[in-house]
Amino acid sequence: MEVTELKRKNKPQYGIGDASYQAAGGESGIRKLVDDFYDAMERLPEAEKIRNMHPKDLDMTRDKLARFLCGWLGGPKLYMEKYGSIRIPQAHSRFEIGSKERDAWLLCMDTALKNQPYTAEFKHYLMKQLYVPAERSRNRD
Repeated sequence: MEVTELKRKNKPQYGIGDASYQAAGGESGIRKLVDDFYDAMERLPEAEKIRNMHPKDLDMTRDKLARFLCGWLGGPKLYMEKYGSIRIPQAHSRFEIGSKERDAWLLCMDTALKNQPYTAEFKHYLMKQLYVPAERSRNRD
């Protein structure tokens, strides 16, 4: 077997099973990502509008996103266990979310990812995947 083929076989298959959940550090790694995400939202001027869409106290919001991401990344369905099912577009329909708001959300996530010990490959994969729910939340042109 060639070295490149061996490397490919030993690489995590993100999106399959719990590989993404494990690459994100499990629940504790995801909670750190979420904390850094909301910390970025608090301080980035580009995120002021989306920050104002959230409650002043972000504890429950942080918990909801962390639980959602755990299941979304192939780990335990913690959001479902505590809050029930979620439909991304409906959950965000009361907010005016256009491409600027979507991009501000993604900027916060990209900023948070810089603080994580994830591989560059996983960070790239994750940002590409996170674009999907971010775009599905958009309800304005």
